[in-house]
Amino acid sequence: MTTIKIVNIETGEEIERDMTQDELDAHKSSEDGIKAVQAEKLQKAQDREALLTKLGITAEEAALLLS
Repeated sequence: MTTIKIVNIETGEEIERDMTQDELDAHKSSEDGIKAVQAEKLQKAQDREALLTKLGITAEEAALLLS
């Protein structure tokens, strides 16, 4: 099971315990969201590169056209 560590910064007390099911679900949901955002960014970068290649221009040239 996945553990969670809680640190009281005032006292330095540390507690390490197993995550509750709710915490585990929230953690998995966050991970899934991060993976989706990363996949979307990668797809956009690949699409951008493919378009630049199709147009036969560099990213710098595209920036000049759009400025």
